[in-house]
Amino acid sequence: MPHSPTPRDTGNLPVLSAPPLIRLDAYVAEDGSTVVNGHLLEMGGMRPANEAILDAIAMFARTLGAPVAATVIDRPAQQVARLRVYPDGSSRTIAEEEDLPPGRERTAAEEEAFPPLARVERIIQHTQREELHAAFVLASALREHLSLRRGAEDELSLEARAIEAYIAYLRGDYMISTVLALTVARIRCRTDLNRAAPEVARATAAWQRLWDEGQVATRGQELLRMWERLSAEGLLQDPSHHAMAQAVRTRLERGSRYVESPPPATAAALPAAPAPAAPEDRPLKPTRRGLRRFTRRPGRSAG
Repeated sequence: MPHSPTPRDTGNLPVLSAPPLIRLDAYVAEDGSTVVNGHLLEMGGMRPANEAILDAIAMFARTLGAPVAATVIDRPAQQVARLRVYPDGSSRTIAEEEDLPPGRERTAAEEEAFPPLARVERIIQHTQREELHAAFVLASALREHLSLRRGAEDELSLEARAIEAYIAYLRGDYMISTVLALTVARIRCRTDLNRAAPEVARATAAWQRLWDEGQVATRGQELLRMWERLSAEGLLQDPSHHAMAQAVRTRLERGSRYVESPPPATAAALPAAPAPAAPEDRPLKPTRRGLRRFTRRPGRSAG
């Protein structure tokens, strides 16, 4: 049975009135999961992520009858690939300076063609169906592309990161959830202190589920500094926030004895490896010309 690399609906097709060469976007997660324009690709078998992405984007080019641009965030390679993909299935990578210049008008046009809020709704639907892996990958893709396009401190980028942190929490990925939520709290403390307390509270909730002594101490010290700053500014109005600040202080004072140990079976299964790297600890490399895995000659499209 032939495989279709994109969903069989038109919800991820660009609007016909969109300016030419609006960038599509794609994302390859650490585990190889692949997203194109807010849709998780069902690749099946051992199909390489780069081939699935190129086939999906080539389908857009054939639909429009013209070359399209694409930005691929490749997390395993820690790179951004900027592409031109043609209706015949061929593609070439380009350097960042060859791409159409960014700017407010271009960002607005791209997001009109592929609205972020529609993607958030899809993430929520996956979450409600308890399809947490799909929801998390889609949230990561949205956050990565919004951060690349708008900057990490943009309001939409922050909201996407907060959603990603919440889904990580639901999945039991408390380290990743803590890191993501702490990043949101850190940015709020720097840019809008009046809105920081709820974000610090969310980061604290995830941190309270950590059991690794080193991570508890490192992340806890940062949380405590945030709570103390908010208190000094008179911004701890909610009694629950006072309680959370005190809980962080008490846990740090008591040290690892206060850290709740996981059940014996779980503890035995957990390797004594360092905690996973935080998303912000792994910056993407600059775009460079000639990234081979996203370059393809004519006639190789599986579509």
